[in-house]
Parts: sequence; structure tokens; C-alpha cells
Amino acid sequence: MQRTVFFISDSTGITAETIGNSILAQFEGVQFDKHRLPFIDNAQKAEAAALRIKTHYAQSAQRPIVVNTMAERALCDIVATSGALMLDVFAPFIGPLEDELGAKRSGAVNRSHGMVDFDKYEARINATNYALSHDDGIDVNYAEADLILVGVSRSGKTPTCLYMALHYGVSAANYPLTDEDLEKLELPARLRPYRDRLYGLTIDPQRLAQIREQRRAGSRYATLQQCRWELEQADRLMRQASIPSLNTTHVSIEEIASKIFDRFGIERTMF
Repeated sequence: MQRTVFFISDSTGITAETIGNSILAQFEGVQFDKHRLPFIDNAQKAEAAALRIKTHYAQSAQRPIVVNTMAERALCDIVATSGALMLDVFAPFIGPLEDELGAKRSGAVNRSHGMVDFDKYEARINATNYALSHDDGIDVNYAEADLILVGVSRSGKTPTCLYMALHYGVSAANYPLTDEDLEKLELPARLRPYRDRLYGLTIDPQRLAQIREQRRAGSRYATLQQCRWELEQADRLMRQASIPSLNTTHVSIEEIASKIFDRFGIERTMF
């Protein structure tokens, strides 16, 4: 079975897509053809979106599903003329919150991802610059790091650091364990002063080999034998140095970040 889903928002559509995908993941027997329609912030755009959805409905004879985070009721009503199943992400919460706060919602658009707080926005940018400049040991000024991810090449360190920087303003550096480090089975000297900020990422050998093969096809670096050796040595080193670690093979970046924050007691909300 396949159904078409539209994620519609008056802003970027990130919230609609994130929440929508979490809900859709509960239905394993259904394939979803997904489309994101961002910045539907006026009547003309809403009418165009409604026409697109209605046309798809007529062509497929299957009712489309709309996951909607538009704040303005009038725009929601326009899109609803498409005949799609409307799933309003805000609807279950607005009424109770209005009652609790004694205030009506503003209906303002483009608020959730706007640059509402300049200081927080600047913190995100600074953290992102830090993650980029401290990627794979390019810069080793770890004194300003909130945490340092350690692991073999292509184990997920860089995307995790960037995710934590972009969404939470966390200054995360990463250190790739080299063959020399793994042969010595000693914590690299530059990391020793920051032992309490270290967190290890590992991955299954087969998956690591697949990732490396895409990057350097046919190389020794991508062989299963090399991947197994590196991961076994990295595991020994991290256990020896008492570095907490996580296998990232079947874990999303969001979950990796949450587990790391929990380990370090970092309590930050997404900006």
C-alpha cells in the first residue's frame, strides 16, 4: 500500500516533516510518497497548494494526507478544500493553552524558526564554526569544547557535532583515532587533559565498510578486515580509558545527541 503525504507549513516545514515522519513511522506496512510544501504564508500560495493536492487526489483516486503546521486558520481552511485528510499538529494544543494562559493565539506566521533571540542565534553560529574548525583534528584548541567525540573515521562524529551545534549551540569537537593511536592503545596526549569531556562513537564493521567504500572505493581503508581491526582496537582503547561510547549503526543523529546530552548532564532546548 502506498499513500501520498504533504508536509505543509507557513515556515520551513521542518516541524511538520519531523513530527509527521515520527507518526508515519508507526505504520510499517505502508509506503509513503512524501512532499514538503514550505512557506505557504498567504492565500495565493494556499490555493496553489490546495490545487496541487486536489489534482493528485483526482489522479491517484487515493485521499492524500496533509500534516499541517500553518498557524493561520484561514490558510488551513483553504488547503482543506483539497479534500485531503488534514492533520493539524497545533490543533490539540492551542485550545487548552488558550484556556490555561487566558490568551488567544496570535496566528502569526514564520515564528517557530525565525531569529527571535539574536543571542541564541549567534550561539548556534559560533558553535557551528567551532565544530567545523575542530573537525577531524584540524584545530586542537579543545579548551572551549563542551564535549569531544572520539572514534574511527566515518563513525558519525562530524554530522553529530554539526547537529548539536546547529540545533543546540553546543560546542562539540571530534578526534579521529588514527592507526598510530590504535596500535599504541593509548589515549592521545592532546586528549588527556579533557578526559571528562570525551565520548566515543562506534559502528558495526559491515556498515563502516559500506560507508568507506562509497568514499574510497577499492581501498584498504574500506576493507572489512581493516574496519574490524580499527573498531576492535578503538573499543579496547575506550574501555581502557573509561570513555563512554555508543554504537551508532541503528541510531539516528537526534537520538545520539540526546544520549550524549544525558550522559554529560547537558540540558538545552532546541533553538
